[in-house]
Amino acid sequence: MAIKSTIFKANLQIADIDHGYYADHALTLARHPSETDERMMVRLLALALNAYQLQTVCNGDGTLAFGAGLSNPDEPDVWLRDYTGQTRIWIEVGQPEEKPLVRACSKAQVVLVYAFSHAAEVWWRGIETKLSRLERLQVWRVPAEAAQALASLAERSMQLQATIQEGVLMLGNGRLNVDIEPQRWK
Repeated sequence: MAIKSTIFKANLQIADIDHGYYADHALTLARHPSETDERMMVRLLALALNAYQLQTVCNGDGTLAFGAGLSNPDEPDVWLRDYTGQTRIWIEVGQPEEKPLVRACSKAQVVLVYAFSHAAEVWWRGIETKLSRLERLQVWRVPAEAAQALASLAERSMQLQATIQEGVLMLGNGRLNVDIEPQRWK
């Protein structure tokens, strides 16, 4: 018998001062049995960092949501679709291979990768030249220590506040706060 995903609920209040975006998001995250709390929370971080694009890219008329991720390799971890159903932003978390990123670049206007963990530098050194030709691709590095600290915020029911100012995301639940400053690699 297959193990089912674990469902997490998050009420995420976003105050993106850098982009003038302020909104509350009621989110459902399905954590795949092979996914860690750290990876799941990096997906949430990626959504928070890009939520402002609902306004800037879709003029408020789009959907920002979690994809099937690990359950379906043909779907992103997070995506932004406009009202026509076109995928505007495709977000991957971790260290994906080249071929899925090439496919993603053919399906979306922008593809973002948020690499984390201590192995991210090794992955990037091995794949950087292969990805340099993908104009629609951006690669971001989430510091490993910050990604690990995010895991401590994971609860089945979460009340989270995200403040983004000067490129730093401050994510907290009232008891614990984690500051994350992603670094752009590409």
